[in-house]
Amino acid sequence: MKKIVIHITSPDQQAIVSSYSQMLASMQINILNLEQHVERDDSLFFMRISAEAKHDFRVSSLEESLDTINKQFNASSSIYDIDKRLNLAILVTHESLPLYDILIKHKTHEIKSNLRVIISNHDTLRSIGNQFNINFKLIDINSDKDKGNKQLESILEEETIDLLVLARYMQIVPSQIVKKYKGKIINIHHGFLPAFKGGNPYRQAWERGVKIIGATAHYVTKDLDEGPIISQDVIPITHHHSIEEMIASGRNLERNVLVNAIKAHLEYRVIIHGKRTIIFNK
Repeated sequence: MKKIVIHITSPDQQAIVSSYSQMLASMQINILNLEQHVERDDSLFFMRISAEAKHDFRVSSLEESLDTINKQFNASSSIYDIDKRLNLAILVTHESLPLYDILIKHKTHEIKSNLRVIISNHDTLRSIGNQFNINFKLIDINSDKDKGNKQLESILEEETIDLLVLARYMQIVPSQIVKKYKGKIINIHHGFLPAFKGGNPYRQAWERGVKIIGATAHYVTKDLDEGPIISQDVIPITHHHSIEEMIASGRNLERNVLVNAIKAHLEYRVIIHGKRTIIFNK
């Protein structure tokens, strides 16, 4: 059986679920899971359908059937092959733990993708790429930003990258790449933004006596650190925590949140709605 995911967005109205469900049943496509959400303020309906079809089914036939119902409800739909693995690139600088975490989860198939390349503006983490037998490419951003970013764009094109993950990559991705890969670049940062911008955010937080720290994974847009949020988490902090303990806890949180965001994207559980995201559970 062939597993597929269908995303549907429509103005909210009656009979949407039954109409699409009946159409899939008529094509002998079995629904495994169906989740829906209504954005009340916008009167918009969102639905994710996970389904199984016979191996010989034709995507074009499903597209035609979907198009008929889409016109009826003024809806849009997308079909995804859940077994087709997306090409993934990871951007890093010096910090090794986020990279290790992704590579280990990729090796154990928790992250299901074709991990094509690790890209960095420093050579520090090349040995980790070698350890996991992943191609490592150095870009010359430090001495020439324009040259380095052109190298980056060229690598992404050569490797036909579908998803770009910034695993503590300490450079700004240029606007032309952000535009080209809209909704396909994921970044992670500490959850103090915008309260604690700049260097040493954990020290700033410690000095202010915060009682909670967090992490946020989001899509990258032209507005720095303001893209649609995919995953967030927090942990409590007390006056007993040292700066070092806060940093360790925060870094662990960041890695978990980043992996959750990557998995949500790869499993087609995310629909972007303006500056917001609809995140489905399965």
